[in-house]
Amino acid sequence: MIFPEEYKHVGVTKSFCSDTEKPIYFLTNYLIAEKENPQTGSSEYAVYNVKKSGEGLLRKVEALEAIASGKEVVKYDRDLNIKDRTLLIETAKKLCTGKVNTVIFTGVDRHVTFVHDPDLSSILELEILDVAPPHPSWLSLVVRRLEASGIFGDLQVRFTEKVIDLRRFEGKNTVFPCSASGLEGKCLDSDVLTENGHLLVGCEISKTLFEMRFPELEYSFVNICPFKSEVVVPSKPFITRCCRSENSGLVKISGFDGAVVHWGASEYQVAETIRKLVSSLRQTSENLNIQP
Repeated sequence: MIFPEEYKHVGVTKSFCSDTEKPIYFLTNYLIAEKENPQTGSSEYAVYNVKKSGEGLLRKVEALEAIASGKEVVKYDRDLNIKDRTLLIETAKKLCTGKVNTVIFTGVDRHVTFVHDPDLSSILELEILDVAPPHPSWLSLVVRRLEASGIFGDLQVRFTEKVIDLRRFEGKNTVFPCSASGLEGKCLDSDVLTENGHLLVGCEISKTLFEMRFPELEYSFVNICPFKSEVVVPSKPFITRCCRSENSGLVKISGFDGAVVHWGASEYQVAETIRKLVSSLRQTSENLNIQP
């Protein structure tokens, strides 16, 4: 796949000269040439890799290496957010059928880029691992809101969700940590327990609080802490949350690299943590690829 990191590296011309006599702007690593087909009156495109030399704003073109041309190239007919790399790769993949292997995109700011031989495997999948209620889960809501803002556009990621619905444990003998959840059962922060046989659904802190409040009672326990749970378990690289701030940061759980944010993390902290996680995952992948 060829997909320029920045659209500032893509130049566009309607007066293409194949003899490379004209100088080119120093940032231009790729050139899109547009010309009119005299038979159809429609535009045709060719995409080139630019080899250049020299110093200064304008450089000497040493060679123009063809990437795609003619029926291999189509131009998408709507303006998109061309900073959203995942969107462009997925859109290009749908359009690359038959002879087409390259799609040109125009941004809402009228800048242009392209994707050649789109590769869906280059998109990094991250799992949002959380519990509910509320619905949607808090972490899912925050990540999706951030995603919609475009803040992850350059990361080339796709988010999936694995949300454990705690309503499956509801019952008159079930104890949840907090009454704010709205779950049916008893809650550590509002109920007094006097009988054995309750089911506590919570984390290590919930377990400690239960035993401090009701040291004489026997109970069973479902751990929903992602570090120790048999219920809340990642299936791929992930972002999750924990009520213990000291657990925040990059972690490995069940063999998967991931990141943890505090239960009450801000949107900024979630975004920053995801960016750190993606950087770490990409670096690990690069290191594996260069090993002999």
